[in-house]
Amino acid sequence: MRRLAGGDVNDVVALTLDDGRTVVVKGNARAPAGLFAAEARGLAFLAAPEALRTPAVLAVADDFLVLEHVARGRPAPDHDERLGRGLAALHRASPSQVPGLDHDNFIGPLPQQNAPTDDWATFYGERRLFPMAARGQLDRRARRRLEALVARLPGLVGPPEAPSRLHGDLWGGNLLTDPAGLPCLIDPAVYAGHREMDLAMMRLFGGFGSRVFAAYAEAHPLAEGHEERVPLYQLYPLLVHVALFGGGYVGGVERALTQLGV
Repeated sequence: MRRLAGGDVNDVVALTLDDGRTVVVKGNARAPAGLFAAEARGLAFLAAPEALRTPAVLAVADDFLVLEHVARGRPAPDHDERLGRGLAALHRASPSQVPGLDHDNFIGPLPQQNAPTDDWATFYGERRLFPMAARGQLDRRARRRLEALVARLPGLVGPPEAPSRLHGDLWGGNLLTDPAGLPCLIDPAVYAGHREMDLAMMRLFGGFGSRVFAAYAEAHPLAEGHEERVPLYQLYPLLVHVALFGGGYVGGVERALTQLGV
C-alpha cells in the first residue's frame, strides 16, 4: 500500500492485490452519508457517452470507494486537442431537458443540491449560488450584491441551450494523463447544466492550455458573449472555496461581482 497525492478530503492509497492488480482506494470513516455512492454514480454519468476516460468503479461502500488504478503517463502530442474535443462531446450528450439531476451529490465534501428547475437561471441562483453563499463567510453587503445579481440572472446567463453533461468540478487536479498520454477525468460533481460552468472552472485556477479551449470551440462553438460570462460562472466555485477554506477567497467573489456590475 502506498499513499497517493490529492487526499484533501479522503485518504487515498494505491493498493496492490495478491493477484498483482493495483487499485485505488479512497477511504473516510467520517464521510458524509452517500459521498462515495454519489462519486460512483458521477463517474458512471461521465463515462456513459464514451467521450473521455474515467476510472472504472470496482467497489463502493459507506466509507470507501475502490477504483481502477490509472497510472500516470506523459501527455501525448495531441492530448490537449483530445481533451477539448472530448469535453465538447461530453457536453453535447445532454442527459435531460431541464437542469439538475435525479439525486443530490457533493462538490468536495459539501452537499450539492440538484433538484431540477424549469430553467437554468433559476437553477443557478437557487441550487448553486444561494445555498453555497449560505455556507460561507460573506458579509451583509456581499450578500446583498449577490441577491441583486441573482435577480438579474435571466438576462445574464446567455442564450438558452440544452443542459450539458457536466463534470462539475473541473480544475487541473481532477484531470489525469493515462499511460497512453490521453486525458482521464476523476472526482466529479456532476449534474445537467450550462456548459460554460465547466469551462469557467477550468480557467479559474489554470492548468489547461489554450489548445484545449481552441479544440473545444472548433468542435462545439460557444454562444456570443461567453467571455463576459466567465466571472458569472466562476462565482459558484469561488463560493465553494469560501465555504471550504474561509475568507481568503471572499475577495475573489467580490471581484467577480464587480466585473458583473453589481
